[in-house]
Amino acid sequence: MGSRLRPEALARAASRHPWRTLALWAVLIVAAVAASSALLDDALTTDGNFTNRPDSVRARDLVEQRLRGPERDTELVVVRSPSRSVDDPAFRARVLELQGDIAGLGTGVVQRVGSVYQLEDPSLVSRDRHATLLPVVMAGSVEQAADHIATLRGVVDRADGGSGFEVLLAGQGALNEDFNTIAEEDLRQGETIGVVVALVVLVAVFGAIVAALLPIGLAVLAIAAAIGLVALLGLVVDFSFFVTNMITMMGLAVTIDYSLFIVSRYREERRAGHAKLDAIELAGATASRAVLFSGITVVLALVGMLLIPTTIFRSLATGAILVVIAAVAASLTLLPALLGLLGDRVNALRVRRRSSLERERQGGIWVAISRAAMRRPVLSLLAAVAFLVVASTSVFDLRTGFAGVSTLPDDFASKRAFTVLATEFSGGLTTPVEVVVDGDADDQAVRQGVERLRALLAADRGFGPSAVEVNDARDLSVVSASVTGDPSGAAAVEAVTRIREDYVAEAFPAGTPAKVLVGGETAFNKDFFDLTDTYTPIVFGFVLLLSLLLLTAVFRSIVVPVKSILLNLLSVGAAYGIIVAVFQKGGPALGRSLADLLGFQQVDAIEAWLPLFLFSVLFGLSMDYHVFLLSRIREHYDRTAGRHEAARRLELVPAELARVAAEAHGGGAAAGPGAGRAPRAGTRGGTGPRLIHHPRRVRGAGLPAGPTTSGLMGSRRRCRGESS
Repeated sequence: MGSRLRPEALARAASRHPWRTLALWAVLIVAAVAASSALLDDALTTDGNFTNRPDSVRARDLVEQRLRGPERDTELVVVRSPSRSVDDPAFRARVLELQGDIAGLGTGVVQRVGSVYQLEDPSLVSRDRHATLLPVVMAGSVEQAADHIATLRGVVDRADGGSGFEVLLAGQGALNEDFNTIAEEDLRQGETIGVVVALVVLVAVFGAIVAALLPIGLAVLAIAAAIGLVALLGLVVDFSFFVTNMITMMGLAVTIDYSLFIVSRYREERRAGHAKLDAIELAGATASRAVLFSGITVVLALVGMLLIPTTIFRSLATGAILVVIAAVAASLTLLPALLGLLGDRVNALRVRRRSSLERERQGGIWVAISRAAMRRPVLSLLAAVAFLVVASTSVFDLRTGFAGVSTLPDDFASKRAFTVLATEFSGGLTTPVEVVVDGDADDQAVRQGVERLRALLAADRGFGPSAVEVNDARDLSVVSASVTGDPSGAAAVEAVTRIREDYVAEAFPAGTPAKVLVGGETAFNKDFFDLTDTYTPIVFGFVLLLSLLLLTAVFRSIVVPVKSILLNLLSVGAAYGIIVAVFQKGGPALGRSLADLLGFQQVDAIEAWLPLFLFSVLFGLSMDYHVFLLSRIREHYDRTAGRHEAARRLELVPAELARVAAEAHGGGAAAGPGAGRAPRAGTRGGTGPRLIHHPRRVRGAGLPAGPTTSGLMGSRRRCRGESS
């Protein structure tokens, strides 16, 4: 049974029974599309949560269970007039009219809406009394409320500017909608650019349209299959709505790589005089085997993200793993079947007589680089390493955080609304910090603790006025205080740290009969930052160890895996350095120039989830190339028993092929989850360093030099003491 699943056996069976293989894949794709159409919407969520229970989650659960019920989304409508105050009858009439329009949306959209004229809450009036807030409690859960934000915004937009009043919408729902709008626009543009770039590169490398369309077609099928699997798994667990974009990015990247290597190897074997079916089987025994090992390497790297107890990381990791598995399956079965049907017609619709691979074989830049590297291996290796180290230097300035409203472009209404809140009210009114005191509210020590805490908050300029809520059972008290400035900003996070580390201990000394937890959106962010700090070394160590074990098993060597991992770590470090230089404020002038040229917005902090996410993705995709190239070198080494001759093979197909794969890969990376105008642009910048700088190109010098300086298979030292 095992022999039938070997890559060459699968290639042989698929190429000899192509119609059966195509029929099986047609059934799978139809089922995947049907599952996606029926189930995908219910499988995706905009909500992200921890799968463990940090303080912010436990605080939220206590408030929901014993005070307010299920969490609701509260939006704030800002009404402002430069000439009238809230005491003016015309101002009052305008606010009450708007309040009626919002209430008129119905209880399916809005649960309730208030105003200062009914609630008599002075915190709803600005300091200069020329602006007021209408708190709008949205109907349903937070996720259900997200579906109605556009409806509420429509009422606000129609009222804006009427009778000289400025009307704006602020709140977490409105902010999320703006971020999602930016992300979705740029993702659609990125996916289009990615496919076009990949197709142009593939046409150039193959010199024929049919051969170029094969990798794109297989990528589409692998993506469809993976999305169908996500839809089915969504019956059991929810996925972040970004998972489809992750699948698209990874699907384009790896499927193009895998197809490119297999199709190129098939054409090479045909040029060597082998019959069609024999050429397919030979490609299966060599290129397809490398694809299988490469896919396993990528999956192992992505498994690292499953260790992180958040739904977003686990959603992205699962989607990426599924599409890599689908890409490997399609490359090992469907692609040989298509080659069996097409035969030499894979070269149909030629756009030029010789492909770039054929021209490179006659001599080119990569041949010259490889020869130079082998003539001076130590110097070449040092130069490659030095280049990557220099590119990595900016990583030491990395600052992480979350995209807050202050990072939005100035033309967004939610950004203008936040500016009003920050200058005339308190920027954190929509997302206050909540200190949950789980204990008898009538106990003297608890009451005194609450009062001491409020006094400490009042003396801290990082917070606005505080308020206290007590549940009916009087066994839970909640002290709420707005944070000044951006609730997602560094200052707000530091304010939460002060509450947790200083104020709670001072207000509720040991022996107080209460459990105190700090919750709210900013506390949630703080817990996420702490979680990523905790899991970064765990994920790094896990991925590196699994990669070392796999490469050791594949190449039966210690030296080769260690060198590969070190070089890939340098490449990942270079990608991090590029992200910091291009996307983070305060970097080098070259980084600012690149950001301006590419239309990216520089921000104060890189998204906190990005470094861990990129490590798993980039390390897996980096090892992808190493497995391909080293497998080809190993093949020639076994034939010639000479490391110089084996490394020289990089002068021919593999080096140029890796370069082309990297450029096509960069097209796939352009489809990654990111936004050109928002800080999430760092994602595409990180997954596409092949376009900006492409550390892998350094391997044109570094990788040929490696086998030459130390011996291809670690000077033939094998783990089990075997000889070559």
